[in-house]
Amino acid sequence: MPDILHRISIDAPTERVHDLIATTEGIARWWTGRPLDGYTAIGSRFGVYFANAEKPAAVMEVVADTPDEITWRVEQGPDAWLDTLITFALRPHGDDGTTPLFTHTGWREATEFMSGCTTNWGAYLTSLKAGAESGEFAAYPNGEISRWG
Repeated sequence: MPDILHRISIDAPTERVHDLIATTEGIARWWTGRPLDGYTAIGSRFGVYFANAEKPAAVMEVVADTPDEITWRVEQGPDAWLDTLITFALRPHGDDGTTPLFTHTGWREATEFMSGCTTNWGAYLTSLKAGAESGEFAAYPNGEISRWG
């Protein structure tokens, strides 16, 4: 199965990066640009919204949340995303930096949609980096590079 993989370097403490990935407030800052619903405790679910949507674009179950790894399983969303895993493995880097290793695994096949998702994940990880370092995020729609519809 094909997977999406990204590695970035962030000049911010691992705890700050973790909090941006593991809380609904943090995720909204670097990814969706809109409030999420639900909770981010292990076993809980949260929905992500983009634009003016009335229903979530995706619903994630939190399957892992430790200081060095956050993993979500996609329960609802685009068909190609269903049952895929989104993981952020956080590695300390230098004295006060973090290297997230991002994976979106379990895709059934490589498609044009997957290519667009790869591009957009890279952009949103760049938003995470910029926001963690300076507070200047580029969440949706500013971070969206590959548009659909």
